Amino acid sequence: MTVFTRRSLGLLAPLFSVRTGREWGVGEYPDLAALARWAKTGGFSWILTLPLLEPSPGQESPYAACSFYALDPLYLALPEVPELVTLGGIDALTPEERLTLTAVCESPSVDHSGTRWLKLRVLRRCFDHLLSQPAAHPRRVALAAFEVQQAHWLEPYALFRTLKHVHPSGWRSWPAGLRDAEPSALAPFREEHADELAFRRYLQFLCFDQLEAARRAMHDDGVSLFGDEPFLVADDSADVWAHRELFRFDATVGAPPDAFSADGQEWGLPPYRWDAIAARRYDLFVARGAHTARLYDGVRIDHVVGLYRTYHRPIDKSEHYFYPNTQPAQLAQGEAVLRALASSGTEILAEDLGVIPPFVRASLAKLGIPGYRVMRWEQEGGRFRDPTAWPALSVATTGTHDTESLVDWWEQLPEHERKAALALPRLVPLDGTPAAPHPSSPIEPPPAARFTEPLWRALIETTLASVSVAALVPIHDVLALRERVNTPNTVGPHNWSVRLPWTVEALASDGIVRGRMRFLAETARTHERA
Repeated sequence: MTVFTRRSLGLLAPLFSVRTGREWGVGEYPDLAALARWAKTGGFSWILTLPLLEPSPGQESPYAACSFYALDPLYLALPEVPELVTLGGIDALTPEERLTLTAVCESPSVDHSGTRWLKLRVLRRCFDHLLSQPAAHPRRVALAAFEVQQAHWLEPYALFRTLKHVHPSGWRSWPAGLRDAEPSALAPFREEHADELAFRRYLQFLCFDQLEAARRAMHDDGVSLFGDEPFLVADDSADVWAHRELFRFDATVGAPPDAFSADGQEWGLPPYRWDAIAARRYDLFVARGAHTARLYDGVRIDHVVGLYRTYHRPIDKSEHYFYPNTQPAQLAQGEAVLRALASSGTEILAEDLGVIPPFVRASLAKLGIPGYRVMRWEQEGGRFRDPTAWPALSVATTGTHDTESLVDWWEQLPEHERKAALALPRLVPLDGTPAAPHPSSPIEPPPAARFTEPLWRALIETTLASVSVAALVPIHDVLALRERVNTPNTVGPHNWSVRLPWTVEALASDGIVRGRMRFLAETARTHERA
């Protein structure tokens, strides 16, 4: 199922935000199928999630993963786990677990720790039940086949997560033999903790099974699934611990000063050792590309400029620098990495926002990889660029997971920028009914700045009418919500935890939302977005 060989419309939807009324406090893998059925009514032919990788323990950001490959058990739908069905389903929960289930389901935002505690506790009983079955049981046979097929990453991941279970601190403070992955220390550890190792493999078996089933169901409705590939993994991760020869520890990675931060961004991630990766013919990225091709129809590459040149922030506080430090080397490296990622045939789009040197976008065009065009940032000389003049090989969008909502952006715009935006051909005067539904603003904007339903339609049509081969609309902008997914360069419970205020079923039956979806579908057809 291809996207970028034809004009299309995509929906950006963090899985953790999705509600179906059946989920346990957070959107779950099977919910992607329900979301796709609803999205199809609005003319959407593909859905882009945020990364579904398991975060490093103690982290909640999906961009600080503990593995390049392991999916997050947080998104497992437990009622669909066969072992729990055999055990009695929800009736098998203890009183304490029932109380936690009620609390996480009623929480207005994702309770990461509570939901993770509950699911892992119940899943461990499911695993114990499976182990009690004969080795020839079909589920055990399927699990064994999965373990063999995914052994190249599954074994070091399961070992790392088991080590973290026994030694919760960062890997640098583990006992020396375990820290340094000495075979003489790991062998007895594996034997002593064989059950925990097997449990971690079982969790991944469940995750892959549910995600692959959801993707098949999406295909039945003619909707493709796009994943999101983080630039790096967390320092406290299976890949850094097991393959430290591929990473540097004298600096951390971040971003130079940009619109989000005058001082740049500090991500705390270990830089790649690009020389070592090149010496191995970029096999790390070949493997990652093959892995994403198994799970998704396409993938967004986060912070693509970092593949060309990585911004190093030395630990000793000396001057920050890019590596490689010359344009020819940067160009050669970036293109080699992207070719490795694409070698399995998966479709790629590139997040090329922030401080991007012109040669990077020229390189992406040469490789046939679309980058982003975010309408609010497409300005020059005090004027907004007409989207009908954007590059055809691009993804037109109203915003990203890192931006404020379309509603808040408009109402907070300086007057001169609002007037400049209104000069775009399809925008309309700001008279009309307030856009609904969305929570009321704590500060009522002046009439000229009020976000109205005609304005919403004009902004959406402006995006869909662009020459860009793909248009992408965040679900929060479809619904004119104010909630923000993430505020860059900040840490706290306000990030990565927003839940939609309605279930997918409620969205499908709401008159206002149905009107929005009809408008989207009609506009997509008008502008030939299949």
